[in-house]
This record gives sequence, structure tokens and C-alpha cells, in this order.
Amino acid sequence: MMKLVIDARESGTSTGRYVDKLIEYLNKLKPDYKVVILTTKPRLEFMSKLAPHFEVIESHYKEFTFAEQIGLLRQLNKLQPDLVHFPMIQQPILYRGKVVTTMQDLTTVRFRNPSKNWLVFVIKQQVYKLVTYWAAHKSARLMTPSEYVKEDVARYTRINSRKVTVTLEAADAIPDPPEAIADLDGKPFLMYVGRPQPHKNLERLIEAFAILRQTNPNLRLVLAGKKDALYRQLKKQTELRGIKNVLFTGFVSEGQLRWLYEHTSAYIFPSLSEGFGLPGLEAMIHGAPLVSSDATCLPEVYKDAAVYFDPLNIEEMASVISNVLSDEPLRKHLIARGKVVAGGYSWQRTAQQTLDVYKEVLGD
Repeated sequence: MMKLVIDARESGTSTGRYVDKLIEYLNKLKPDYKVVILTTKPRLEFMSKLAPHFEVIESHYKEFTFAEQIGLLRQLNKLQPDLVHFPMIQQPILYRGKVVTTMQDLTTVRFRNPSKNWLVFVIKQQVYKLVTYWAAHKSARLMTPSEYVKEDVARYTRINSRKVTVTLEAADAIPDPPEAIADLDGKPFLMYVGRPQPHKNLERLIEAFAILRQTNPNLRLVLAGKKDALYRQLKKQTELRGIKNVLFTGFVSEGQLRWLYEHTSAYIFPSLSEGFGLPGLEAMIHGAPLVSSDATCLPEVYKDAAVYFDPLNIEEMASVISNVLSDEPLRKHLIARGKVVAGGYSWQRTAQQTLDVYKEVLGD
């Protein structure tokens, strides 16, 4: 029986949602391989319960470190797999076995993280670019979550796009019961959930919200996500500019997130760059009207279940959001179409498409 290794060191992080769901649904398919999952010590028990048909092994080598390049290399060579799946580009460059790699997007190639030391980040970004190019050429196959990313990766790395397979992702309904946030109960609000990195374009969203408040003085903007250095900086800038009714919630529970989705006047996704856009799909599942940037893959993924704006045009962003707030038939249309479009994506299909790639590469 052939051996397949899946690198799940990112499990439990925001970017690890994909690998967790992939492994969960691959386990349900019961592939005819010996599957070994590599994950960190805190995720061993979780992963063992998630995928009882697979072997779960600790791998404590952090991404983009010499330990990854040396320690993970040794671990893989010892396991002697027939195929390794890296669900992100981080991988030992000296590994000579057969590999498939998932590339979610090229955001890190194009955007800087201002919370990091400038010089250190620039150096790491250059390394990231090299590893991206190397992984694209070294991998037997690449997988991306959208056609946009497929063509983007092919252009950037100068490979034939036929080497890339699109494995669409999905979003699930939150099973936890909704948990109200007292400060927002019975009040109109817009929302965004996620990280505040520059490409998420939250500064322009706040500026658009300031315009909206001129005609909607009771409206609130909810920015949900762990309070890191970037969120603290954004909050300080908002306060200094005197923009009221912007609520930085910090971390919210799954029940609170579900409540926010179910009660928001609209979910706003102002991003400049995405590989798939899972939060928007999750909002759709829970009945939130979606107002989205028209950048990168987002129109491809959300189709006619969202209304779109130019993310660089603050006045247009405010105008499109205002139309959704004031047009009840449009809101009902977006809610109905959102549930249909989001329901068309499936993690089971993601797993089956990925399994098909494994079989093709292994000649199975």
C-alpha cells in the first residue's frame, strides 16, 4: 500500500482551516493509501479524533526556519512516503520525493505586514518568493482554490497552467447556538471578521463608514478579530480621526460570530487580494447580505450573490453599501442567492478533487 504524508503543521490557525477540513473529509472517503498526518503537539489529539483512519505524528518544525529545512527534511526521508502534500508553500527545498502543493494565493508575495520588523520581513518575503517559484516547479502538481489563483500562480511562476488543478473550497454553518452581543442587540450594524492586514483594506472601509454615518447616524461598524498590534493601531487611528460607532470586538466565540452574521445589516468584504474568500461564504450561509470588493477571485466565487465595488474607491464603496441598506428587495435577493451559491460549495468535493490529484500523480 502506498504511503501519503499530509503536512498539517498549520492546523488550528486561520490559514489551517483548509487543511483541517481537507483531512476531515479525506478521512470519510477512506482512501486506499496509508495516510500519515504531520501536526504540532497541541493538535495531536484533535487530529486523531478528526481522522481516526489516519496515523497522526508530531512534527514540531516551525515554518520558514532552518529547523524546517533540516528537521522536517529528515523526518520525511525517514518516513519514505510515495507522495507528500504540502497545503502551503512552506517546505524543505532539499526534499527530493514526489510532492503536490496547494497555493492559496500570492498575497504574501505582494503585500507587506507593517507589524513586523521591516528589514526582517523584506528578507523573509524574498525567501518566500524564491520558495514559491521553487515549489511551483518542483511539485508534480499544484492546487489552487480558484481559477483566478490558478492563472495568477501560472503567470508569476512561469509554469504551464495545465499543471494546476482548481480544488474549490467551502464554508460550513456554525453549529454553536447564536450568542447575542449586548452592545449590538437591536441596533443596526455592518460587520467584517478576520485579520487586519493591509490587503484586507480596513482603513478604506472605515473611511466609507464615516461617509455612511452622515445619513445613517445610528449605524455601527463591527470589526471582529483578535486584537493584535495592527488592530490596536487601526483603533487608535480611528479614534484620532473622530470616527464614531466603530466597534473593535476582539476575539468572538463561534456562537457570537453566528449571531453577528444572522443580525448584521450587511457583511462587508473590502479586500484587495484573496484566494477564495471563506468569510463571505460563511456570512452567506447564515443569511447576511454580502457587499464585496470586485478584486481578484471574489466575483468568481460569490457570483451574483453579492454586490460589488472598487476597493480603491471609498465613495463607491459607501454608495454600494448605502444601496443595500436602503433597498429591501435587493437585500432579500442577496440573502436568497447567497444561501444558494454558498450551498453549491462542498468540502466533500474538495476532498474528492484532491484525492483525484493524488491518484493522478501516483499513477493509481
